[in-house]
Amino acid sequence: MNVSPQWVEVFLRHGWEAVHWSSIGDPRAPDRALMDWALLNGYIVFTNDLDFGAILAVTHAEGPSVIQVRTQDVTPSHLEEVLLRALRQHATLLEQGALVIVDEVKTRARILPLAH
Repeated sequence: MNVSPQWVEVFLRHGWEAVHWSSIGDPRAPDRALMDWALLNGYIVFTNDLDFGAILAVTHAEGPSVIQVRTQDVTPSHLEEVLLRALRQHATLLEQGALVIVDEVKTRARILPLAH
């Protein structure tokens, strides 16, 4: 819920299936509900909310994969190219289960489950 629904069009335009949580789930649902839905339906969570990485760490979950953006400006006009580059670079890890952290300068990937 914390990134614009405009991202759906960006992902679709570049061949990535995407939905925004507001079109399929309760906007007031807890983060865990979104994570459970993504895992059950084979989706990657795209967010700038640090809670999703924390959920993965605390639960030692093997999925779903999460792409976490750490910037102030999370609009497609600002981050589209950076994010698409990260998706291509880490596609295999995201399919297997990973936390990918993206900012304007670099990306990092950690394989799930996250170790202490």
